[in-house]
Amino acid sequence: MGLDQNVAEPRDPIDQTHFAWKIAVHSLSDLSYISPVVFLYLLKECYIRGTLKATKKFRSLQQQVHLVLHNGPQPGPATFVIHCLYVLPIFGLYSEGFSHLITSAFQRFLKVVTTLTDLDKAKNLAAQLFVDIVGGFIKHDERIAVKILQVFDIQLTNIEKVRFDSKARNGCCSSSAKDFVEQYVSQLVETQSYTTAVDVLEHFSIRQSGQSLLYSMLQNNEFKAAEKWATFMGRPMLCLLVQELMNRNKVKSTYGIVKTNGLQTEFPDVYQKCKESSLKNLAEKGCWDVAEAKTKSNRQFLEYLVYLALEAGYFEKVDELCNRYSLTGFLNIKEREGAYGQNHYLNLNQLITGDILWVDKADALHNAVCHIEECKVIGIDCEWKPNYIKGRKPNKVSIMQIASEEKAFIFDLIKLYDDVPDILDNCLTRILQSSSILKLGYNFQCDIKQLSHSYGSLECFKHYDMLLDIQNVFKDHTGGLSGLAKKVLGAGLNKTRRNSDWEQRPLTVNQLEYAALDAVVLVHIFRHVGDQSQPSTTAEAQKRLEWKSFIVSHMDNPPKPRKKNRSNMEPKVATNM
Repeated sequence: MGLDQNVAEPRDPIDQTHFAWKIAVHSLSDLSYISPVVFLYLLKECYIRGTLKATKKFRSLQQQVHLVLHNGPQPGPATFVIHCLYVLPIFGLYSEGFSHLITSAFQRFLKVVTTLTDLDKAKNLAAQLFVDIVGGFIKHDERIAVKILQVFDIQLTNIEKVRFDSKARNGCCSSSAKDFVEQYVSQLVETQSYTTAVDVLEHFSIRQSGQSLLYSMLQNNEFKAAEKWATFMGRPMLCLLVQELMNRNKVKSTYGIVKTNGLQTEFPDVYQKCKESSLKNLAEKGCWDVAEAKTKSNRQFLEYLVYLALEAGYFEKVDELCNRYSLTGFLNIKEREGAYGQNHYLNLNQLITGDILWVDKADALHNAVCHIEECKVIGIDCEWKPNYIKGRKPNKVSIMQIASEEKAFIFDLIKLYDDVPDILDNCLTRILQSSSILKLGYNFQCDIKQLSHSYGSLECFKHYDMLLDIQNVFKDHTGGLSGLAKKVLGAGLNKTRRNSDWEQRPLTVNQLEYAALDAVVLVHIFRHVGDQSQPSTTAEAQKRLEWKSFIVSHMDNPPKPRKKNRSNMEPKVATNM
């Protein structure tokens, strides 16, 4: 049984190394007269000259080593592997990888071969190797030391024997095998190698330093090792771990441990806290529909979701949930506004005097464009229905909001594209490709990309003129558009509706106001930065001087940008405005 030709054969059949490779493969077909050093050298040659990628090459060689162990290694397969592990440190960079390869191959070999005449002798050799690694005489990684323990099933009696023999030869005092192992574990804990320490203790069934070791692991955020240790120690330690994790607000991890180990009786409230934490995270991300589905119509969780909506000021979601599930006992709208307040959010009526105009027909489209063409500055934003299925393409852009200081227009792109695509293309081209209208956006590259994917056949979304991405002006700012509005205008935006269903028709009044506000606030932020003559701070004054340099005079947006080349959208900075 030699090595597979596909694993190691050189790409070029007339390569000068081809002959050497053939010799290496042929030599491995009979290990009767091959020493561990020669075997490892041949294995290294096969690895170096192999053509597969590293991971596949490793797995293929592992399979082949498992097979060649049948080819008569002397004095036996188990002893031969230990001799190889003794020699491997001289192979430098290959030592750790080949050690894992050979031990895992031998582990597979043991599953096939039920009896080995040299296994008992090899156990003591393996115990000696472990002692030498711990003592620093043989340089191997600690993970290799643990693997040797596990693969050769080394027990304390094996370690006791080799240490007794060493004492007899050297005449020095020696501690017990258990003391030796516990001292090694202490060294591992000092270096924070907790997983290895737990593996060693578990292998030898040593239950030392129970709580102190657990606290040490938790203090260093080694939660997986702590769970493994607590599982090994038993139910009382698991209960202690659950309590400590709850104190650290590790709700999800706690619930997993409770469920896996059947601790529901001891911790009946963990599931509820885990579920509430999950719902809160979804609500904070604006994923209200997903959160509702996660409740599975459980009344307790639905009521908790209602309270989250109340705190967020998402009152139409409160009404929607209360009506759908017949939930009672919550405040009416006026009482909610008094109790939870809306003064900390911007209101659309504070920013524009005109109405929100819905545009879904050709006449309304023409009227909107005529008004917008008279503006010098407009804010633009887009919305589309969120997609929560991993791997699925994003949904089409549903609406585009374009706002001036006086009015906000919301274009129903889906309907206009279906009904009057040519008129839509012409009208939006007049806006988006106009060099006399400054178009403001926030992280507008994302909207541009989404528009291109949604309506790639339209010319209006292939070129843009006079763009200013407000995000680029405030590069050092965090917190999104809402945080920027709060910083510049004194109040933020209520973003609870950002992940609502933008394809439903008609949109709710709150959806319309939310959508319009995202575009309107851009114009007001721009005016605040650009127009006030007396800046309050030096940094603010600098912003007002620099904003012109961020205007992009022209941008081409290819319909199918290549993944490896993101330089297609090359902006040209305006020289004057």
